[in-house]
Amino acid sequence: MAQAPVRQRSHGTVRLSVSAFGGRSRIVDLAEAGPLRLRFPNVVDGTPEGILVNTAGGVACGDHFETALDLAPGTEFVLTTTAAEKIYKSDGPTSTIINRVTVAAGANLAWLPQETILFDHSRLRRSFEAVLAGDAGLLVVELLAFGRNAHGERLTDGLFEDVWRIRRDGRLTYADALRLDGPIDAMLARAAIGGGARALGTIIDFTPGAEARLEEVRALLDETTAGIDAGASAWNGHLAVRLLGPAIGPLRTAAARFVSAYRGKTMPRVWQS
Repeated sequence: MAQAPVRQRSHGTVRLSVSAFGGRSRIVDLAEAGPLRLRFPNVVDGTPEGILVNTAGGVACGDHFETALDLAPGTEFVLTTTAAEKIYKSDGPTSTIINRVTVAAGANLAWLPQETILFDHSRLRRSFEAVLAGDAGLLVVELLAFGRNAHGERLTDGLFEDVWRIRRDGRLTYADALRLDGPIDAMLARAAIGGGARALGTIIDFTPGAEARLEEVRALLDETTAGIDAGASAWNGHLAVRLLGPAIGPLRTAAARFVSAYRGKTMPRVWQS
């Protein structure tokens, strides 16, 4: 097998710190490097919102991206992305995306990126790590499309690895890992894995009191996710929702409806464009 050529790859980082001043959350430190940028649109409810922008236009062939957020006590922040993140075909090297968040006492973070699209022969390792204070709140939404549905694309080969580690007061409270390596489309066709699904959604609420909302969430899923396989469970103080759909479009619509109803707030404006 021919060796992949050595290329200059993208290495992007964003580090953001949020503190409270006069009862409002303010950006106090921002560092950007490579093609990653964070933009701050005007918001109407007073909660600062950041839009993560990848000016490289996508991820491929060994690119490396890191995002780190640090929320001080009593602050709030919403993070989203300007568009879907595209993971392009690789001729060998594996790309990495590392997300780290620290949420201090009484702070709340809503992590609401738009979907990630895996192209055929893409290779990606992604991780999400959170360090939470005892009463900190964290809502995470991650949507994943297996191939470009409009192109009829199938993932005949590829790698997708997704690792989650959440700690509260220094104790590991949530750990999850997904690894699909090889003929991903064939794997998803199996009933025990995807049942033929082409899109996946994960919504997890680590906010105190989330576990007690399980029955409310199941009712909301019945109202907002028609045509999508959806389920909810709750344990160890948090609540998890899983979504499986035939394509990213219907799943994205269902996820946005559910999250808006669950939060009692509209999704970030970029979700509506």
